[in-house]
Amino acid sequence: MEDQYYLGRERIGRLMVKYAVPCIISLLVGALYNIVDQIFIANADYLGSYGNAANTVVFPLTVIALAVAVMIGDGCCAFVSLSLGSGENKNAGVSIGNSIMLAIAVSIFLSAVYLLFGDNIIILFGGSVNKETFLYSREYFFWISLGIPFYMFGQAMNPIIRADGSPGFAMISTLCGAITNIILDPVFIFAFRWGMMGAAVATVIGQIVTAALALWYICNTRSVKISKDCFIFHSDIIIRTLTLGICSFLSQISLVAAMAAINNMIRKYGAMDVIFGQEQYAQIPMAVVGIVMKFFQIVISIVVGMAAGCIPIVGYNMGAKENCRVKKLFTYLLISEALVGAAALGAAELLPMRLIAIFGAANESIYYTEFAIKAFRVYLCMIIFACVNKAAFIFLQAMGKAAASTALSMLREIVFGVGFAILLPVFFGLDGVLYSMPISDILTAFVSAAVIISAYRQLSDKKTYAYEA
Repeated sequence: MEDQYYLGRERIGRLMVKYAVPCIISLLVGALYNIVDQIFIANADYLGSYGNAANTVVFPLTVIALAVAVMIGDGCCAFVSLSLGSGENKNAGVSIGNSIMLAIAVSIFLSAVYLLFGDNIIILFGGSVNKETFLYSREYFFWISLGIPFYMFGQAMNPIIRADGSPGFAMISTLCGAITNIILDPVFIFAFRWGMMGAAVATVIGQIVTAALALWYICNTRSVKISKDCFIFHSDIIIRTLTLGICSFLSQISLVAAMAAINNMIRKYGAMDVIFGQEQYAQIPMAVVGIVMKFFQIVISIVVGMAAGCIPIVGYNMGAKENCRVKKLFTYLLISEALVGAAALGAAELLPMRLIAIFGAANESIYYTEFAIKAFRVYLCMIIFACVNKAAFIFLQAMGKAAASTALSMLREIVFGVGFAILLPVFFGLDGVLYSMPISDILTAFVSAAVIISAYRQLSDKKTYAYEA
């Protein structure tokens, strides 16, 4: 356990680099699974924008699995870090054991639901925009559903491995899976011409690699001893673990609700558009918004990686009552996240054509290109606020302030994200879908500012406030 003490002694800047960089890379690599699929699909002349649209339909369904996995994993990570900081090592092991059992059980259940109700779920998420998109969505979704248990296990174990003091291994396990996917995608899509099935199978094989490496690590943990007793169900520890991870769940699952609303508004108001109401162009808005979301996902992976990488540092120092170190880390994080947002804003506003070209725009119509440029510039114009908001949500979660973190996340993703995605298209048509993102982010920023100021004041107090179970 001695190697854990440096979390309370090492310089904050060095700790951020040590823990945040591997976490960023892990999340970026995890995001690449779906993004790489879409890039290869878009550049396959026999798939094109239909395949792109199908990928967009299925994407939120993979996020549902991710939401549950990160709730278990991030909650366990925060609980383990708080336990180590306060010297409760046994509880840390029990949390890991119970989290492993929960991840396996839920993943098998979700996979079964997907396989049984696949067609209805695809229609619910906008897959009925036209016949080709539906058929491609069904093919892709079937194979992705088979891989859900491996995907969820790997994603749930990743933050737990970081909490055990091995952020490097967490990064490597995810990286190995993604590299496998990148190698197999062109083989299956272009050489074998397996189409959407090829993209999905490549993804599932990569997820199996990551899950296998995670399983090996769990059998050889460094800081936390895991015994048979750790796999005995403890309802109180499970509840506290899931409470700490609820913000991660809601931030992901609410994103699913927003994407479902957006996909259905695109399908509805696209049909009313002069251009996109035509059968041959009907899939373009959904394909384009999916691409913009993929770019946003890359940026948010960096943002979330920086914040989630700080969870073990925050948890340990909160448990050790080192408020000054927590406050300093919060300041560094907010500044860093704003800089990431500024860089992303510059790319979206100044280089939209280059971003679009990555996803096969050369094979598409002028209507595709024009709508894509507009989508990048409008949808992401307030991305700096989005980055700072997300950092604040996760940091508050790491501090044990689950209620505040959850409330902010729900406000952004459900009240604003879903609400404006449904309301604005009534007045502005397809453009209303694009306006929903920046308006949601800037309104959330006002509320986040008040919560951030309150957190700073509490961290400045000499006494440490209690962990919120």
